[in-house]
Amino acid sequence: MRVSVLFSRFVLSLFAVILLAAIIAPSSSLHAQAPQIVQNDGHYALLVDGKPYLVLGGQIHNSSGWPSELPQVWESMAELHANTVEAPVYWEQLEPTEGQFDFSAVDAIVQGARAHNLHVVLLWFGTWKNGNNHYVPGWVKTDTKRFPRVMRLDGSPMDVMSPLGKNTLEADKTAFTSLMRHLKQIDGDQHTVLFVQVENESGNIGSVRDFSAEANRAFAGQVPADLLAAAHKQPGTWSAVFNAEADELFQMYFQAKYINTIVAAGKAEFAIPCYINVWIDYPSAQLPQRQVDLPGIGYPSGGAVQKLVGLWRQLAPAIDMIGPDIYADDSQFYRETMAAYNRPDNPLWIPETGRSDSFAKFFFYALGEGAIGFSPFGVDQSGWNILGDEKWTAHARNYALIGPMDREIAQLEYDGKLKTAVEEPGTTTQEVDLGEWQATVAFGFPQMDGRRAPGTKDAHAAALVGKLGPNEFLVTGVDASVIFHLPGKPAWMHSQILKAEQGTYENGVWKPLRLLNGDETDRGLSFHEAPDVVRVTMMQY
Repeated sequence: MRVSVLFSRFVLSLFAVILLAAIIAPSSSLHAQAPQIVQNDGHYALLVDGKPYLVLGGQIHNSSGWPSELPQVWESMAELHANTVEAPVYWEQLEPTEGQFDFSAVDAIVQGARAHNLHVVLLWFGTWKNGNNHYVPGWVKTDTKRFPRVMRLDGSPMDVMSPLGKNTLEADKTAFTSLMRHLKQIDGDQHTVLFVQVENESGNIGSVRDFSAEANRAFAGQVPADLLAAAHKQPGTWSAVFNAEADELFQMYFQAKYINTIVAAGKAEFAIPCYINVWIDYPSAQLPQRQVDLPGIGYPSGGAVQKLVGLWRQLAPAIDMIGPDIYADDSQFYRETMAAYNRPDNPLWIPETGRSDSFAKFFFYALGEGAIGFSPFGVDQSGWNILGDEKWTAHARNYALIGPMDREIAQLEYDGKLKTAVEEPGTTTQEVDLGEWQATVAFGFPQMDGRRAPGTKDAHAAALVGKLGPNEFLVTGVDASVIFHLPGKPAWMHSQILKAEQGTYENGVWKPLRLLNGDETDRGLSFHEAPDVVRVTMMQY
């Protein structure tokens, strides 16, 4: 009898252990899950530890990825209020001698980021950097027979590696897979590194394509079947099929296949997202210093510029996303460029943009379009560079505002429940459609009764509204007021505020600070100099 009782207790204890393990397992599984890009109902998210994550990024200067530079980098990231640092990894440093790898700089970046509570996006400066080969190791640069360069039409060599160079491809792939293997060893369960950029603004600066003998033979042949299918073209030679665009598409095809091979090999070692960034095609009016809008001159030929994003997505499926580097602050052009990359097959991600205050409002445009992240370039203290003395005060203000609730904003984006309003010159109000409710956003202060909102001098104001429930909203902004009303009705007609809580998020929990009423609500919720956030519940009567 006693044996039977003991056995019964053993069975119950074992069941309890199994039940506890089953309860804990999903949470542990989520924590162990590597970062990934997911899509739901047309909306994208970067999942980190199983939850949407918004990259509030800062990309450091090209030569700031060295351990000697990192102390000032961490200071700069704190000043920016960033949650993620974009830092370069240099092939010439990683593999100074063929087959011998030095991961000290990578380790310093990852360990330093952890110590400063930052995530990391690593930038692989390999075969291409801004349309050139400047970061390949010396043993690659000097052996032009083994590692062929792009040849100009006149037969002269360039400082660009040919995408037809099989030895170069294998060497880059070997270095990149070694990097990814090392990242898995040091970060496989901590997820400090979110994703990796493969190459940097790839393509040719100086020639529309490679005119080497090998390339010319391939160009005289038939267009590959996968490109024909992607472009919906009939068979033929490159010139016959693509006419005036043949040279650029030839370069694009071999470049896309080259990078796709490297990405696929790297992800086989460590399955985290990989993306490419793009030196986009600017109209000459946007960047006067580049007067000729031609591939190989105005931008690196072969890159995934606006008109070629769709072909790149089909020809390089291992790449998780393509992000435009946008350095023109013309609002229409900026939004058109985002639209070109914000596709059903491509998440919107801005890996580089201008750091001056004139670019800060595009952060809100990006959020309104569901971007998984945004990152101004050159936000560290490395001294003079091509950007001059531009500051990033407005970007820091934006990140300080959104940072405490970045996970909540990312979730709202993924759920398709986030809307933004952004000021443009001459437009002082904007309507935001929230379904059963609308919000009138007015820009600038002071906003006097009976008078039109004044706007701001440089049209920088913005507001953000997230829909938390049928009648509940998360609201914030910069130099803007927000007032809710029923569609087709003025404010306060058959509607009113039930509750308006000013507060903040702390570790995902809403912490109310005070209730707003009277002058703080009667003329709308105002967001001026302080980084205020309000949760408001509306009611109809």
